Amino acid sequence: MRLLLDSNSFLWWVTGSERLSAIARNAIADDANEVSVAIGSLWEIAIKRSLGKLKFPHDFETVLHAEEFGLLPVTYKHLHALESLPLRHRDPFDRLLIAQSIAENVPVVTNDRAFALYDVKTFW
Repeated sequence: MRLLLDSNSFLWWVTGSERLSAIARNAIADDANEVSVAIGSLWEIAIKRSLGKLKFPHDFETVLHAEEFGLLPVTYKHLHALESLPLRHRDPFDRLLIAQSIAENVPVVTNDRAFALYDVKTFW
């Protein structure tokens, strides 16, 4: 199964946080699953780090390589999906992640209830 981690799921996985559900943790740990992180999620984390709102001392490239996570770039297909999304959720990073999930037909590992406002598969 393919999985796309949202920012929090990625952070909670890397830091071993109890906030990540057991179901999500087991799915991410399962070598049979293909786990990816969207570049937008890393961008969001980088912005929060630079503003001093988040402490995450790890290098993105090193973590993704060590965890064998894929990196999902932004494509034209994602942008087309983003443009057609109704404005039910205002966070631009979440909206991009939702569009990518829809365009790629991959569930997002998230506990964000706002994702339910869209026709997007979630996994938690």
